[in-house]
Amino acid sequence: MIDEQTNTLPAEDDLDLEQAELAHSIIEALLEHTRVVSDLIAVMAQALDQDTTRALTMTTQWQAYLESRRKMERTRQEVERFVKALGGPTER
Repeated sequence: MIDEQTNTLPAEDDLDLEQAELAHSIIEALLEHTRVVSDLIAVMAQALDQDTTRALTMTTQWQAYLESRRKMERTRQEVERFVKALGGPTER
């Protein structure tokens, strides 16, 4: 993309930073969506009776959900390290 004011291409460093910022933005959006979905699942689980909740938590799908949440927390920490490496803010 050509800079309209200078009619020149951006420097390679600018492109790298732009790509890194885009990657960060995408990752943050995905993590936020995951957090919202997790909150929704928690609210839905609270609406179930005790027997249904117990049965749900014994399924392989529930175990996979919990493992996915743990991975997302590690991913969030990795994103924070990524942002620090870029020199940007660590929280939005």
